[in-house]
Amino acid sequence: MNYDLIVLGSGPGGYVAAIRAAQLGMKTAVVEKSEVGGVCLNWGCIPTKALLKSAQVYEYLMHAQDYGVKATGVEADFQAIVKRSRGVADAMSKGVQFLMKKNKIDVIAGYGTVKPGRKLEVKAADGTITTYEAKNIVIATGARSRELPNLKQDGKKVIGYREAMVMDKQPKSMVVVGSGAIGVEFAYFYHSIGTKVTIVEFMPNVVPVEDEDVSKQLARSLKKSGIEIMLESTVESVDTSGAGCKVKVKTKKGEETIECDVVLSAVGITSNIENIGLEEVGIITDRGKILVNEWYQTNMPGYYAIGDVLNTQALAHVASHEAITCVEKIAGMHVEPIDYKNIPGCTYCTPEIASVGYTEKAAKEAGYEIKVGKFPFSASGKAKAGGSADGFVKVIFDAKYGEWLGAHMIGANVTEMIAEVVVARKLETTGHEIIKSVHPHPTMSEAIMEAVAEAYGECIHL
Repeated sequence: MNYDLIVLGSGPGGYVAAIRAAQLGMKTAVVEKSEVGGVCLNWGCIPTKALLKSAQVYEYLMHAQDYGVKATGVEADFQAIVKRSRGVADAMSKGVQFLMKKNKIDVIAGYGTVKPGRKLEVKAADGTITTYEAKNIVIATGARSRELPNLKQDGKKVIGYREAMVMDKQPKSMVVVGSGAIGVEFAYFYHSIGTKVTIVEFMPNVVPVEDEDVSKQLARSLKKSGIEIMLESTVESVDTSGAGCKVKVKTKKGEETIECDVVLSAVGITSNIENIGLEEVGIITDRGKILVNEWYQTNMPGYYAIGDVLNTQALAHVASHEAITCVEKIAGMHVEPIDYKNIPGCTYCTPEIASVGYTEKAAKEAGYEIKVGKFPFSASGKAKAGGSADGFVKVIFDAKYGEWLGAHMIGANVTEMIAEVVVARKLETTGHEIIKSVHPHPTMSEAIMEAVAEAYGECIHL
């Protein structure tokens, strides 16, 4: 069973690597122990967005009167919401299975382990073990919910993101530990449909990787909606011996105990690099990540790694682009290394967050003299008409050379707007070129132009 390329894992890194390899004429296989499409399609990006859309629709109906519409008898059907989410995920997974067939990629079901000599051993569900050989092996095994020593997940009362998507019944109260993208998205979803939610965050701000202005705006919006937020706080222990949970939280003021039905641990992820044969092959790792060069080659010839097993941004679109870069390099094509300073990040709570490049603080720390422009959606006609005036677009430029250092947005649909900035930065576009590019009116996207104009003292609508 010889292949040009075998991919271990079929998430947004793995399946993209396989398809690109097949397009380039390689005999390709994918090894997958669970569902085709990986966590992103089945238990991450896609089904969570389906849940969030249901919550958004429910919120619209609850506030229908604000738009001059009467809606009565509106209820959130938790089981139906979960069912819809699973249906969306299943449809997307079937779509990837179709792409596998279309591109004549062999999908091998089972648990894969890399072996020396560019071999891969697969243990099927019935215990049968088969060894495959390939000129190139790409490791794309992804990651799972990280567990803290004092916050062990039991899958029922202390859960991770996976269980949060398919609970049997809606909890009346929930403590969310961690306020990164996963934490605030689930906090928004459950709060929107009626669960009492408390967020516990170790850092001084929610979504701590974001620009400070964005973090503070999101905190205001979440608190305004009724979500409780405890900053600079840590969960010391969770007592699950009773009917619910007693969560002991250490705050700046002392210890506090919160009672809730469920605790959601959203404190990050852990790479899936254990028990896949790395040590036997001699592949070097460091602090739970596989070490690679800019073309995703490990220290062992013929073995590559992409996605969440690397020390790069743990995002589906990053894994996909790493996959394409890796495979095209294997095929001998001329490729450019990925610019990790121009990777967009998106969070899909309400209001949404989207960002790319330097935060204001990071730009100053890097020694740049900067120009900052900020345009609030309260001054946007489209945002006002849509009833979504919370938030803003903030842009950061190098004052000396005009380089677009970063952009940070919070508001309705900003995740659909950030790509303009990513492309502009890739093309080394200046602020004046953005100002002179005609943006349609009325749109949310014209706030980008207005923010850039504000940075250069030319904003008309502020």
